[in-house]
Amino acid sequence: MDTACRLLRLPSIRNEFNEIADRAIKDQMTYRGFLAELLMTECDDRARRRSERRIKAAGFPREKSLRAFDFDANPNIDAATVHTLASCEWIKKSQPLCLIGDSGTGKSHMLIALGTEAAMKGYRVRYTLATKLVNELVEAADEKQLNKTIARYGRVDLLCIDELGYMELDRHGAELLFQVLTEREEKNSVAIASNESFGGWTKTFTDPRLCAAIVDRLTFNGTIIETGTDSYRLASTRARAEAPAQAS
Repeated sequence: MDTACRLLRLPSIRNEFNEIADRAIKDQMTYRGFLAELLMTECDDRARRRSERRIKAAGFPREKSLRAFDFDANPNIDAATVHTLASCEWIKKSQPLCLIGDSGTGKSHMLIALGTEAAMKGYRVRYTLATKLVNELVEAADEKQLNKTIARYGRVDLLCIDELGYMELDRHGAELLFQVLTEREEKNSVAIASNESFGGWTKTFTDPRLCAAIVDRLTFNGTIIETGTDSYRLASTRARAEAPAQAS
């Protein structure tokens, strides 16, 4: 049994066979039932490993889940809307998502959590910071690898761009980012998190026409969630600081 499972590359059946066989005897399972249990064990474990590989390939900086998000702490975010997004129908339709709000309001948490949900559902996901993406594109252009790099970013089902709007981009960098967005337009989804409202994006994209074109591509048929201005992290820090004082 061990040798056969190794040759057929069935590690889960090899590891779980004895336990499943003992349970089958105890529960008086039929041969068909026993075989189905073995095969489903292998299928489930392969699906789990594939999800883990897709999540790792996405390049998320840390683990974040929707279960861990405190919707009560930020009433600006509608839980029903977010859980609808978790179904990933918007990714299937190649629609964009914009998370707009001040620092500490849950944008990055939401971006990573929804990206993780997408990876678990079988979509190819890539996470990056806006400045990191632009720097990579500039280096690719210098090395005459720009088309290859843009194509690579164009192939993933969901591109998550975090911290868009934190730093001003020069015209060349903004144009390169625009090329990535154009490559993905109505073909694959883009999700962004920004601390600036769309009206303030002229600080990041100093060319008004280019700024308008980028906003257009990131909002057409998309979902916009405004996370507000009240920092959850700051509120949590204040609450912890006040707790000892109240206790004394």
